[in-house]
Amino acid sequence: MTNPAESLVALLDLEQIEVNIFRGRSPEESLQRVFGGQVAGQALVAAGRTTDGNRPVHSLHAYFLRPGRPGVPIVYQVERDRDGRSFTTRRVTAVQQGRTIFTLTASFHKPEQGSFEHQLPPARKVPDPESLPTVAEEVREHLGALPEQLERMARRQPFDIRYVDRLRWSAQEVEGAEPRSAVWMRAVGPLGDDPLVHTCALTYASDMTLLDAVRLPVEPLWGPRGFDMASLDHAMWFHRPFRADEWFLYDQESPIATGGRGLARGRIYDTEGRMLVSVVQEGLFRAL
Repeated sequence: MTNPAESLVALLDLEQIEVNIFRGRSPEESLQRVFGGQVAGQALVAAGRTTDGNRPVHSLHAYFLRPGRPGVPIVYQVERDRDGRSFTTRRVTAVQQGRTIFTLTASFHKPEQGSFEHQLPPARKVPDPESLPTVAEEVREHLGALPEQLERMARRQPFDIRYVDRLRWSAQEVEGAEPRSAVWMRAVGPLGDDPLVHTCALTYASDMTLLDAVRLPVEPLWGPRGFDMASLDHAMWFHRPFRADEWFLYDQESPIATGGRGLARGRIYDTEGRMLVSVVQEGLFRAL
């Protein structure tokens, strides 16, 4: 059986069909729509493939315009907006069956030495990841066994995710909960040594749990859902080099939810407490 981390690397390995045009696979899955992190990660790969490879990504800004269909290839068209002395900018349009489903602007920065540094520390002290149960272990503990569909998903999951706070399973447990969540994550296997692959893999992972913070005050994260939710936009700033196959802490919060939309933001740290990435996303929430 293929390691899920190897499958993720393969998923991010786009086929180049023209100078600025790439094609990505979209696995046939039981999901209603293509996972947004997949599209964002593949689009960033397409952007990075048109640069000289010597400038790491420092930011991306993206919009999810239409739901993608699982099992249907996605074509990524890259516009080379700028190649400057310090910065390179690319725009990517993701097209599926003739319709634009996603757009992304990415900026790449030539490494340079800054004259000063500062950062906010993690919001709270958290347990080590190895001391926490995996999501699958928590679900098995609560239900006795994983439902067949969740068992299949767990086997294909490319990231080990461990919630800092134990999962809540009832409306009573979430009553009065703050809109905050934190998870430890890392790829379930080695991702190789290409920095762009690690950046795109973390971009994939950044969409997996961020909107949890919006939902926490109103419903349990696992079990039947009372809301349909979809990512609307996504922005990331990459501050330091990292490896996505090493543990990172994703500290998440939602400052506001109103008008059917919820805003979430996250800060990603390594095990030494160094901030690696900042993330902001807005999601659409509608009662089922």
